[in-house]
Amino acid sequence: MRPKFHGVAPALVTPMHEDGSINYDGLKSLIQHVSDGGVDYLVVQGTTGESATTSKDEKKRVLEFVKEHNYKNLPIVYGVGGNNTPEVVKYLKEVDLTGVDAILSVCPYYNKPGARGVIAHYTAIADASPVPVIMYNIPGRTGINMSASTTLTLAQHPNIIGIKEASCIIEQCMEIYKGKPEDFLLISGDDVQAVPIIACGGVGVMSVIANAIPTKFTNMIHAALDGDFKGARDVLGDFLAIDPLLYEEGNPVGVKKILEIKGLAESHVRLPLVKASEELGERMKVVLANDNL
Repeated sequence: MRPKFHGVAPALVTPMHEDGSINYDGLKSLIQHVSDGGVDYLVVQGTTGESATTSKDEKKRVLEFVKEHNYKNLPIVYGVGGNNTPEVVKYLKEVDLTGVDAILSVCPYYNKPGARGVIAHYTAIADASPVPVIMYNIPGRTGINMSASTTLTLAQHPNIIGIKEASCIIEQCMEIYKGKPEDFLLISGDDVQAVPIIACGGVGVMSVIANAIPTKFTNMIHAALDGDFKGARDVLGDFLAIDPLLYEEGNPVGVKKILEIKGLAESHVRLPLVKASEELGERMKVVLANDNL
């Protein structure tokens, strides 16, 4: 048994019907698929779950459904974030977080606050949250990069236990590892950088591709965590060609297409995203076959 939040967590997609309604049968099948694939915990209503276009009521229903069908009793991380700090705090007081092990909260986007604003934002959330907080740095979506200094300042808060780091700046990850408290979690937010980040002191990854290919991806991450970096590197090469295709037409457009190709779920998404083009799907099929995915 690995420590909590060490290893692989699929950022669960939210399967949908053609009319945009949530496909709960598909979600149940997905939970079983990733659980049988050996993942270590689940992320619910992160970016890959299309949290930007699900309502508060839908988010709550999805969370309750995952808790009800979490047959392996895996730890659950629930996405609670935004760029309106008082509204995030209000939601934390409204939502039932029973059975939730931590929340994942994205760095505030669009407003582009400075470091003092980011620190104040996360401090307010951590003070209000009844469960531990994992921060999420993804400058490609938020427009700002949380510096290592900002992360390390917030790492001193007793209710902030880690960061999902998706800056794709290895030196920044190294700075965080060097200066962090011993129990603060450095988690990769990028699938193909996960092995290098583990080499720099990371404890695993919150993953997109693990929705579709959980066993092979999880075995690779576990090998790295167990110190078998040669074995992990050899497998990592199989994911290099598919990774950019996941995001070419938007996330989770790509991974939902792979789930469809594999017969696991339909590829419907909500506007402003649109489902993957057939041309992208054909290229994905070639890569999946060539790289034994």
